[in-house]
Amino acid sequence: MRYSRLALVLAGLLVLLGGSQAFAQTPAPAATWSVSDCQGCHDKAFSPAYTRSAHGKADQSCVNCHENVAEHAKAQLAGEKGPVPSMKHLKANDLNQTCLSCHEKGGQANYESSMHARRNVACTACHSVHSPKSVKAQLKTARDPETCFTCHKPERAKSMRTSHHPVREGKMSCSSCHNPHDGARPKMIKADSINELCYSCHTEKRGPFLFEHAAVREDCMSCHEPHGSNHPRMMLQKLPNLCWNCHFTGSGHFGSGDSFSTQKAGNQRLAPVTGYPTVNSRFVERSCKNCHVNLHGSNSPSGAYFVR
Repeated sequence: MRYSRLALVLAGLLVLLGGSQAFAQTPAPAATWSVSDCQGCHDKAFSPAYTRSAHGKADQSCVNCHENVAEHAKAQLAGEKGPVPSMKHLKANDLNQTCLSCHEKGGQANYESSMHARRNVACTACHSVHSPKSVKAQLKTARDPETCFTCHKPERAKSMRTSHHPVREGKMSCSSCHNPHDGARPKMIKADSINELCYSCHTEKRGPFLFEHAAVREDCMSCHEPHGSNHPRMMLQKLPNLCWNCHFTGSGHFGSGDSFSTQKAGNQRLAPVTGYPTVNSRFVERSCKNCHVNLHGSNSPSGAYFVR
């Protein structure tokens, strides 16, 4: 009995000694690695913009994002090359997984199914941890439209047109309508549909109406270009051309009582002649809206043709 107890004590001592040697050979854990240990050499990474940012204010260590920090420091002290903890060599997916390990809530929860992730866009393509230029979100530019326009050139061109949302005036931004981290909705918009997104600001167009315009009910983008247009109210075409895309027959506005003029040779009716209306069609000034003033819908008992 006495020898068995002695054997147990010796075994316990061997385990403790072996564990202490193994601990001495492993790098220091993240909790024991201070930011000041890196700041002595990498002073450029600790810019004033970084110290004021959310990452700079958080009680975090560099090893939370960078790998092989302890091995890198040990090699530098020994005058050796050693591993480089820089994240610039990482692939987009690997880098994004590092960011998503903390940013896993809100809109970022569906980031991996977004178009940005499917096209291998890294978080650092838009965000800068150590040198942010924006007040919020640590972007590489002062405002998010400038960041988005680096890739989305056609949308930038449209925003410079005559009729546009006040994005370039600073009253709106791309993130007013889009969530660049959310892949649960089409075009990464902030609503379940285009119409619901538009109605969040244009509430007077929501309805319900007694008489509804089919084009409006289907999609606001049937008539409007949200990023900008050279036509009034960001319309896709000028009036009446826009209306003719759907109302090209049966309107009775083409001067002959029908939507088409008809050529006659004696008593023989020839093929209808398509084209623009005659001078009697009264398409002047606001064109169709001279009479059809409530194109988004009407609640008037006599508003079947949206004249009220």
